[in-house]
Amino acid sequence: MIYLCEALASLKNSKEAAKLLSDLLSPQECQMIAKRLRIAKLLVEGKSYEDIKTALRVSYSTIARVNTWLNLSGEGYKIVIKRMGERGERKIEDPQDLYDPLSWRNIKRRYTLYFWPQLLIEELFRESDRRHQKKLIKILQRMETKSRTLKDISKDIYDSYKHFGRKNQV
Repeated sequence: MIYLCEALASLKNSKEAAKLLSDLLSPQECQMIAKRLRIAKLLVEGKSYEDIKTALRVSYSTIARVNTWLNLSGEGYKIVIKRMGERGERKIEDPQDLYDPLSWRNIKRRYTLYFWPQLLIEELFRESDRRHQKKLIKILQRMETKSRTLKDISKDIYDSYKHFGRKNQV
């Protein structure tokens, strides 16, 4: 248990934590732990069992179990809830997507050789400041315009020569 705690404490950010947890736990286990943390947060905020059940799609027994842990020895829950409240909560588009091995996001990460240009651009964009992000957007827009122009030219050339090929066949 101490080794696991030391491993978790050594992580620098939530991305590293997500990678470790997805290696250690099954997708269902990760999802259940995340739901338990959300249940604890909502209970501390004073939400009713019914509201929590509807929002998170969990059973009353799961909510009651988290509530019991929270009331008896919930120091860990309380520390995490307090610190997450101080940092503010980031919205993830689809939390299930983080742990689903068949999600498009995880397929791209698993087969990086196929998607490396896109992944590289996404990482550059993520790590850039606003000024550099604007520059990247302009560059990508120019690339898209050039690509469309090239496709149009190619289509025009094809259209002009496809009639030529038919005349020779007759």
